[in-house]
Amino acid sequence: MRSVVGRARATVLRAILLCMSLASASPLRAADSYPDHKIRMIVPFAAGGPTDVIGRMVAERLSDMFGQQIYAEDLPGAGGNLGVETAKRAAPDGYTVLVVSTGFIINPSMYSKIGYDPIKDFAPISLVAASPNVVMVHPSVPAETLKELIALIKANPGKYSFAQPATGSTPHLAGELFKQKFNLDMVMVPFNGAPLAVNSTMGNHTPIAFTALPPAIGSIKDGSVRGIAVLANRRVAALPNLPTSGEEGVPGLESDTLTGIVMPAGTPQAIIDKWHDAIVKMVAEPPVKAKLDTLGFIAVANTPSEFAARIKSEAARWDAVVKAAGIHVD
Repeated sequence: MRSVVGRARATVLRAILLCMSLASASPLRAADSYPDHKIRMIVPFAAGGPTDVIGRMVAERLSDMFGQQIYAEDLPGAGGNLGVETAKRAAPDGYTVLVVSTGFIINPSMYSKIGYDPIKDFAPISLVAASPNVVMVHPSVPAETLKELIALIKANPGKYSFAQPATGSTPHLAGELFKQKFNLDMVMVPFNGAPLAVNSTMGNHTPIAFTALPPAIGSIKDGSVRGIAVLANRRVAALPNLPTSGEEGVPGLESDTLTGIVMPAGTPQAIIDKWHDAIVKMVAEPPVKAKLDTLGFIAVANTPSEFAARIKSEAARWDAVVKAAGIHVD
């Protein structure tokens, strides 16, 4: 009888040890075999914007690295919330990834009803690149520097308006921060995309514009608009003669349009690490870096923990601006 009990206990013990072994080995096996079929990359905005451009660069290069197709799918709507919420509902298996911009971080401060939490519902992989925002004016505006622009607006309350590409975008909030910081009476004019905002300033319908840098580069270079300052800590390769806001003597306005990669919360760490390592290798490649520079992006490729910290700090900073400006979307 004792031998039977002993054998039974031994069998149970072996089964427990086998389960423990399989559980501990499964993340490694998942990373070793991953990916074994195509991967869906959700872009929560329309094609052609900064988020889409960076997302497709990542999809193309990592498809080669992984030996499996990564296909980008644009799901615009509700300021990006539609695509984000779709990604949140996906299985956390590494076969659905989400390209995010700063709106992913800011929208919870603006929308009364929102179906995701950027910190709890997603696992950050890496902030791929950042594009500093830029202030530009119509050539007829009699201001060459930020200080001159501030003085001009103060001397003409209510006369000047500024264009911005999307409500709640960092260019929009940079304009609101500009107003708040210097107590300026300016009219905000929203547009559905940066090209329309830039065109409005080219036509002098809105004499001032705040946008991300990439859509403005061509117009600044050809003189259709005058670049006043790039809202960054350092000048950018695409417009090396354009001073920073700090160089103009107006610090504290620095802001970026961020583009990063996240996955649904619960995705195995081994898969997250594999993606992060691939992104680091990608942005270090000279052709990729050159393309980012030309487009007006600055390569970042930080770690998942660094990206998580950036999400938290950006959320706190822009939440204060949103509340002070009274921005609210139902």
